[in-house]
Amino acid sequence: MKKKILVAGGTGYIGSHTTVELQNAGYEVVIIDDLSNSNIEVLDGIEKITGVRPIFIQLDLKDKEGTRKALAANPGIEGVILFAASKAVGESVKQPLKYYRNNITTLINILELMPEFNMKGIVFSSSCTVYGQPDPQNLPVTEEAPIKPALSPYGNTKQINEEIIHDTIHANAPFKSIILRYFNPIGAHPSAEIGELPNGVPQNLIPYLTQTAIGIRKELSVFGDDYNTPDGSCIRDYINVVDLAKAHVIAMDRMLNTNNEKIEIFNLGTGKGVSVLELIHTFEEATGVKVPYRIVGRREGDIEKVWANPAKANKVLGWTAQESLADTLKSAWNWQVKLREGGIQ
Repeated sequence: MKKKILVAGGTGYIGSHTTVELQNAGYEVVIIDDLSNSNIEVLDGIEKITGVRPIFIQLDLKDKEGTRKALAANPGIEGVILFAASKAVGESVKQPLKYYRNNITTLINILELMPEFNMKGIVFSSSCTVYGQPDPQNLPVTEEAPIKPALSPYGNTKQINEEIIHDTIHANAPFKSIILRYFNPIGAHPSAEIGELPNGVPQNLIPYLTQTAIGIRKELSVFGDDYNTPDGSCIRDYINVVDLAKAHVIAMDRMLNTNNEKIEIFNLGTGKGVSVLELIHTFEEATGVKVPYRIVGRREGDIEKVWANPAKANKVLGWTAQESLADTLKSAWNWQVKLREGGIQ
């Protein structure tokens, strides 16, 4: 019998790609999502890729009683992967209460309900933002790097959520957790059946870039060219979303099938820092499409430079990022072209 996994936020960008990889690995998936930043048509894409349509429940996970009923109606869920969260740094600076309410309440509800339904583990979607701006001696960033004061409410919610998980498990919770600290997920599934499709104006770089390249947006804003980096723009570690999704399957396998520690943390990145301007130029070279952009002022909450040391994930999980930056950017462009062909502007 297939093991059943709850993917909270499973119609979102990373959640949908992870659902595909879970189903390909033989898991049965139940998705709960309120569709606040995703689209129901994502389920069609998942089904086209895998041949299986996951169980879907439209629900706001802040509704604890509604969540309890949804879990009772789908017995036998062994693990949960928690993606459901508001996730834009800039927006979080402007709307902090939205971020604290969404991101923290959702986690607490899930943790309180897990023992009630005998769930064995939670994979938590965290972020490299917990490291703040690492000191030069801590680049590339290992899991042992100091947790710095958050530069945005979004980053702070990830720090707080990690602390909540630690405290809950320390209090002898009857489940385990693996915390995955992502660097910057980009790209789309190679089939172009699913990809990043935020509702409204994109808050993330790549969908804004591809929408600009195809003519939906006038130009891409690059926030600052006066940082202490080779070309003055911020440096990030851009990881292919399918590579990232596969790490979640490995983490879930590890939690359910091995006698590992009750809580583990892994950085997920490529180990290579790429600047925003480098990324734009790589996209142009990979696709042959020009991207109009202009330099604007720095954005509050942005970190100057951060990239991963993924050695622990490479060694312990046996996971490595496989896809090149050029191929990943091509996949994002192919997804954008597919959206245009489908009449989505």
